[in-house]
Amino acid sequence: MNKPVSAISFAPSRPVDLHSPELDNLLAQIAEGESERERERVLPFEAIDLIRRAKLGALRLPVSAGGAGSTIRELFEIVIRLGEADANVAHILRNHFSVVERLVRRPRDEQGRIWQQAVADGAIIGLATTELESPQVGNIVPNTTFTPDGDDYLLNGTKYYSTGTLYSDYVLVRAADPSGKPGATIIPVKREGVELIDDWDGLGQRLTATGTTYFRNVRVRRQEIVFDAPDVGYGVPYSNTFAQLFLTAIVAGIARAALRDAAALVRSRKRTFYYAPSEVPTDDPVLQQTVGQIASGAFAAETVVLAAAEALDVATDAFDAGAPDAAEAAHKAALVSAKAKIVADDSAIRAGSLLFDVGGASATKKATNFDRHWRNARTLSSHNPTNYKARSIGQHVISGTPLPAKGFF
Repeated sequence: MNKPVSAISFAPSRPVDLHSPELDNLLAQIAEGESERERERVLPFEAIDLIRRAKLGALRLPVSAGGAGSTIRELFEIVIRLGEADANVAHILRNHFSVVERLVRRPRDEQGRIWQQAVADGAIIGLATTELESPQVGNIVPNTTFTPDGDDYLLNGTKYYSTGTLYSDYVLVRAADPSGKPGATIIPVKREGVELIDDWDGLGQRLTATGTTYFRNVRVRRQEIVFDAPDVGYGVPYSNTFAQLFLTAIVAGIARAALRDAAALVRSRKRTFYYAPSEVPTDDPVLQQTVGQIASGAFAAETVVLAAAEALDVATDAFDAGAPDAAEAAHKAALVSAKAKIVADDSAIRAGSLLFDVGGASATKKATNFDRHWRNARTLSSHNPTNYKARSIGQHVISGTPLPAKGFF
């Protein structure tokens, strides 16, 4: 049976952050029973509630707004640790932090301040942007619609890959008005006409509820819609870099989890291979070398993610200040993040495989659930394949061609 997540022992007046003593306690409670939850498909509502109560989702809000005032690098240090504790829980929060970064961290009007206060109070925001019936290359106009209805709008459409929305209090939805102008709205998930379906059946990240969301005549107030503009939300070039790097940070956390389990597995082994160079597994130089390879890959993955996070901090600060080099800084952050993805994905996927080289056939038993590390890393990597990233990086190196400003760059 899956172990229940223990009740959190604190209710902070400000968010748990990188330097708070409660963070270790929070991560330990989330890690408790993680493997069993994943194996038995027990949805982590309790773990998300711990995060909600700890106000972890307010990390990037200014201190003056009830947040922790964390830098992007500090946030991603926590994301890596959270990915190690539970990759599903970390992924559930990816859309929340992306929405906060785009539309909540620096509110432009009273509605933005309302959303900001909700996040400061612990609210979690999900996402509903992708449509399976919109395969056009380069298309950014959603089929989901905002139809005027008096002073308000009616929202209609079907979304897929709604990662985390099942666990959330609000959801950001992408839609277009009758003229084809795209925009986004943030609405409560319990608003009439919203239906969440947990129909995600991926081989990895099984608990993220990355499924279908239906919107049927959902009433949306005009002030709840933010239409795209060059300096707002989804209209900002390279506005998806943050979301991409968030996934890569989770992958780096998975590499750390594979290292943790590989080392523990070697220490726990009582038997070894007939032809092993040592009777004691912990003294076996072959097993030591394998664990060393996993450790080196995990170090590389974490290092490149944090380097990219620093570049994203520079770009975000430049954009916030209206600096003339903001676009250049954003492109640099996207470029570094793309490189980080290639390194981290390779390291984590390889670590998930090398783990079995230190355990033998017994490590493949379902009870161990060690395969979750490979499955989760492979699933996250597949969101935006590294070959597309590598191609754009190579094109930039050879010809100076900028990376795509939209999509997952």
